[in-house]
Amino acid sequence: MIPKVYIVILNWNGWQDTIECLESVFHQDHENYKVIVCDNASEDHSIQHIQAWAQGKELLMLSNESAFFSSTLSPVAKPINTHVIDRKTAESVKISDENQPELMIIKTGGNLGFAAGNNVALRYAQNQDDFDYVWLLNNDTVIEINCLSEMVKYTKNYPKANLCGSLILYYDNPEIVQALGGNGYNKWTGNATTTYGRGQSTSDVIDHSYYESQLDYITGASCLLPKNFLHEIGLMEESYFLYYEEIDWCIRNNGTYALCYAPSAKVYHKEGSSIGSPSGERQSSLLSDFYLFRNKLKLTRRYFPEAILTAYLTTILQLLNRARRGQWDKVKLIAQILFGKNTISH
Repeated sequence: MIPKVYIVILNWNGWQDTIECLESVFHQDHENYKVIVCDNASEDHSIQHIQAWAQGKELLMLSNESAFFSSTLSPVAKPINTHVIDRKTAESVKISDENQPELMIIKTGGNLGFAAGNNVALRYAQNQDDFDYVWLLNNDTVIEINCLSEMVKYTKNYPKANLCGSLILYYDNPEIVQALGGNGYNKWTGNATTTYGRGQSTSDVIDHSYYESQLDYITGASCLLPKNFLHEIGLMEESYFLYYEEIDWCIRNNGTYALCYAPSAKVYHKEGSSIGSPSGERQSSLLSDFYLFRNKLKLTRRYFPEAILTAYLTTILQLLNRARRGQWDKVKLIAQILFGKNTISH
């Protein structure tokens, strides 16, 4: 029997990216899946645009040459059976498999952040209890046709139950690696270390088994989770809002499930298209920096109190680096976090 997968995509004011992602998802060759889009109270009429696309009334518009789409690739057949439900219904309803739509859109009711927004879909999937895996996939990605099938095949053949990532490539430069599954994490600095494989060419000889053995967490941009992981380890910690929730998840996992990635499963990622990225091509925003620095200290206090002093010292060094660049708004923000600032307006 072909494993059933719920594909979870979180949207916040990014319907153009989400539609492109959905177009690639519905082109895939894995034959047993349902798609869930959780919308975090977008203010750009995202739900209406996504519904219009599913009905064949909204065309896929590409702002530049896509890593995935070409003039020879036919659009996915429309209409796509789509339902829209609210959070309360999603977290309580059970729908028989034959009555499930191809695309479920869940209105979360607010900007819940990455963890809580995705958790709404995870609770929906748990209520159905009819799946083998959940695939968390960023809305600013497109996937190769065989991406999910390669991940499922890889994880089924792995010697231990696992979380499975992908070969993540730059959307704008698809021959260059953005991440080999995920990252390392240094508890003494509180920093996620340089993403494994970043900057390597797909033509390079890459020792995938080595990088896989170094993983401390799988990036949430593409992560395939077995159902039992959700039952045993639980959902994502929602208090982070953005960043570090994947690290928290894998710390709680504590090796129960192995961390791996499928080298043949290709995902093209735009990275930071919503609020910028501290490690990517798009400059990070104040919102991005707030959650990055707040959450690294938050996670350190929670799991590694012995490292809080060094985490503070490295944060001060990062503050000084931004002062060197003349980024005085970010200097002020980081200083406020060091002195206990815990919230920011969106």
